[in-house]
Amino acid sequence: MCCGLTSLLGTLVHISVTRQVVGQAEERALARLTDATRAYESGSRPGRNAGVDPSGLPGPLKALAADGKRGTMVSTVDSCPVMWAAGPVDGGRALAVSIDYSSSARTIQGFDDAILYSSVLAIGATLLAGAFAVTRVTRRLHTTATVARRISAGDLDARVDDPRGRGAGRHQDEVASVAGALDTMASSLQGRLLSEQRFTADVAHELRTPLTGLHTAAELLPPGRPTELVRNRVTDLRTLTEDLLEISRLDAHTETLDLASHQLGPLADRMVRASELETRVDVVRDITLATDRRRLERVLGNLTANAHKHGRAPVVLTVDGPVITVRDHGPGYPAYLVEHGPRRFRTEGVNLGHGLGLTIAVGQAQVLGARLTFTNAADGGAVATLVLPHDGSPRPPVAGAAARSC
Repeated sequence: MCCGLTSLLGTLVHISVTRQVVGQAEERALARLTDATRAYESGSRPGRNAGVDPSGLPGPLKALAADGKRGTMVSTVDSCPVMWAAGPVDGGRALAVSIDYSSSARTIQGFDDAILYSSVLAIGATLLAGAFAVTRVTRRLHTTATVARRISAGDLDARVDDPRGRGAGRHQDEVASVAGALDTMASSLQGRLLSEQRFTADVAHELRTPLTGLHTAAELLPPGRPTELVRNRVTDLRTLTEDLLEISRLDAHTETLDLASHQLGPLADRMVRASELETRVDVVRDITLATDRRRLERVLGNLTANAHKHGRAPVVLTVDGPVITVRDHGPGYPAYLVEHGPRRFRTEGVNLGHGLGLTIAVGQAQVLGARLTFTNAADGGAVATLVLPHDGSPRPPVAGAAARSC
């Protein structure tokens, strides 16, 4: 807007100055033409630089005089600007006078140069000031957007902390207001998640003791179908409690890795034998990695258990270097799980009742620095793909990843 306004003002000044200078030159030329016409009519010489149909008179001005009208026009004679004034005389001829237009042309050119230089200077200063002001605003907006993306990725410790938003007595612009609202939202969300995590951990800890006593009491019941049902339900409750405790530890990001070198093929074989589930292990390419064996077995065990429980045989665990896949031949994962990952206690869709197993698998994979994805095979069946870090050291887990995956 400032640049447009500067250009408009410069154009208006140019038009005004040009009209004034040209008007003054026209007045002088017409006054000379009047004197020359009087002299010509009285039989005297019309004066210097005046004559009838002189050479150099522009054709349009000569035609105008032939029509009985007076007029002025600027042309060039011997590379010099000249203002002509012409009027009709007897016989359809034109009486014309010329005056030097060089000073007027220099005046207009001087004004144009001054307008151009001042406009360039004003536009340059405006652009520099605008770029400085806009850069400060856009930098703050970019910082706010970056923090928002970090929060959406699960880093609830991220804050904009805009200094303009500190203190109730300080003036807050719109960017500071947005940054303050984002920080408040992140703090509130973090507080609620921490409260939920503490509640989950507290409930699991409180349930652990009575469930241990209940499990012991169930073992003392006489054999029979009712006793078997009670023992199974108590076992399910103990498993659920242990899963909740494990999730609370993953949410708190207090887990540490116990790294050691392990060969993936034998490790997968041991895990399958310990699970007592009919899972075929195919080793395409075996490698040795530095990883946490217990956590890796936990991930693979949960994936194979989910495949057996909610898919159909055969279940195949394939080791291809750092990539391990677990595939069944059942109905496949639900669409929401493929798109967003597992959710706690989510039981909608085709693959029902996955519970907390896949959630724990995702959390433990992130602690390992691995990437766990869920897809469906083109010919049917669910496919879980675990990509382990193979650069010699696991990648650090993303902050808040465990909470986000749940």
